[in-house]
Amino acid sequence: MAIFLTENSKVIVQGMTGSEGMKHTTRMLASGTNIVGGVNPRKAGEQVAFPGEVTVPVFGSVKEAMDATGADVSVLFVPPAFTKAAVIEAIDAGIGLAVVITEGVAVKDTAEFYNYSLGKGTRIIGPNCPGLISPGKSNAGIIPANIAGPGKIGLVSKSGTLTYQMMYELRDYGFSTGVGIGGDPIIGTTHIDCLEAFEADPETVAIVMIGEIGGDAEERAAAYIKDNVTKPVVGYVAGFTAPEGKTMGHAGAIVSGSSGTAQAKKEALEAAGVKVGKTPSETAQLMRDIMRDLDSEVV
Repeated sequence: MAIFLTENSKVIVQGMTGSEGMKHTTRMLASGTNIVGGVNPRKAGEQVAFPGEVTVPVFGSVKEAMDATGADVSVLFVPPAFTKAAVIEAIDAGIGLAVVITEGVAVKDTAEFYNYSLGKGTRIIGPNCPGLISPGKSNAGIIPANIAGPGKIGLVSKSGTLTYQMMYELRDYGFSTGVGIGGDPIIGTTHIDCLEAFEADPETVAIVMIGEIGGDAEERAAAYIKDNVTKPVVGYVAGFTAPEGKTMGHAGAIVSGSSGTAQAKKEALEAAGVKVGKTPSETAQLMRDIMRDLDSEVV
């Protein structure tokens, strides 16, 4: 099993013919993703050749692509100024999942397209995210496909880099799905959304949650875990050494007072029964211990 993205997912790429779109479409295809089309109004009707003698048709709109291919996922490599319009186009076409990789999208634009999506059946992941991967099934975004195989751990992370590191560190166990939700102040899919989905997935047996300083998303996730999650969860919060009041990397990572600090998030998670590592490697070891215990219970 997997969440949000499976071997049956049919993926289109908005912005496929741009440099980033071409590069990552090549990587997604190589990892087995079923990419059925690209979208670029100026190149509609063209066929784009990729390594392995694969050709992908280009459509003039998301709706045309969906009508022709049955696509249910779109990955967006669209410049920030045009991202809102591209996401709204995908929502209007009825896409089930829109994975917004673009960095530097105006928060106002994100707020508008996220609010527009509500009640319309489109799940948004991102923006400013690496996307998601269900190893061995499908890969929608920029996560390297060769760092971990399929398994029973679910991963949700604000940080792209830490998504990669955690998948690599736990490659001996593997993942059902790894989701990079992005670190902007406003995002589509949250920690809580992923926790809910992993809890409902019968083949995910344990969950890694990676957060970072700033905001209160991790505290809210801790409250959700305490009340709703029965599976073991381990966590890591990036930013223990960040000076107070500094903006650190992601636009959402701003500390003010005690709210949003790594220590406050760690305490909230631990109060909910989550084991929190001081480093990514320590967090991975906590998960290895849990998986060993679960394996011994099965035996």
